[in-house]
Amino acid sequence: MAGFPANFRAERVQIIGRGEQAYCLEAPAARLSASLERMLDNPALPCLVVTRGLRIPAALSEVCRRRKVPLLRTRLDTAAFVGELTFLLEEKLAPLARLHGVLVDVYGLGVLIQGEAGIGKSECALELVKRGHILVADDIVEVRQKHGDVLVGSCPDALRHYLEVRGLGIIDVKLLFGVGSILNHSTIGLAVNLEAWNPEAHYDRTGLHKQTARILDVDVPLVRIPVTPGRNLAVLIEVAALNQRLRQGGTSSAEDFNKRLLARMSARGRS
Repeated sequence: MAGFPANFRAERVQIIGRGEQAYCLEAPAARLSASLERMLDNPALPCLVVTRGLRIPAALSEVCRRRKVPLLRTRLDTAAFVGELTFLLEEKLAPLARLHGVLVDVYGLGVLIQGEAGIGKSECALELVKRGHILVADDIVEVRQKHGDVLVGSCPDALRHYLEVRGLGIIDVKLLFGVGSILNHSTIGLAVNLEAWNPEAHYDRTGLHKQTARILDVDVPLVRIPVTPGRNLAVLIEVAALNQRLRQGGTSSAEDFNKRLLARMSARGRS
């Protein structure tokens, strides 16, 4: 507005607060119009927003009309509006992936359960809900990548709080188990892959070999669980979630056990 266009970020939403409005009202009309013309000449500029319900300066309104740039006004003060707008744009423009699976909040940790069709993902989620955990999404999980490599999973509106179980059909988890059994979104901290038992496959038996699943641009800790008759998958996933929370706090049971074992072997070797 003052006629210094260097480093002007035209691709951003332009906020007009009390200071900018006062400048527009007092600046020489000819110089202000010329500066606004240069400012709004960039086709990447999305819009201008006047905050606090302030009166829109005539020069600003006229140039926006000529350049066909949207000019909006809000009653929110500048700080509150910037906060709301930042949250909204972060939510709408975040990288998005839609994954086939089930998302359950287990002990405050978002657990993404995946596997082949018919492996028992929904049945496992139902058992977890019965045990007091919280369903986020079944069948389709919408995953958004937020700042700080944080993955937030949610459910499409049409599927929210519904669960499809073979033999039972569609059930409404909210009506059956109460409003406390559903959650709109959860931060994904663990991926669980249910696999049909393969005697030739290698499954981790110590927990020393950490595996990850790549979702968008983030590596998520991965646990592969073979499915066989009689295994309580819900309990295994509960323990996997608790174990992951311990790891997040800096404690690894497998590594601690390995260190103790090596120390005992070293002591016996010296003796």
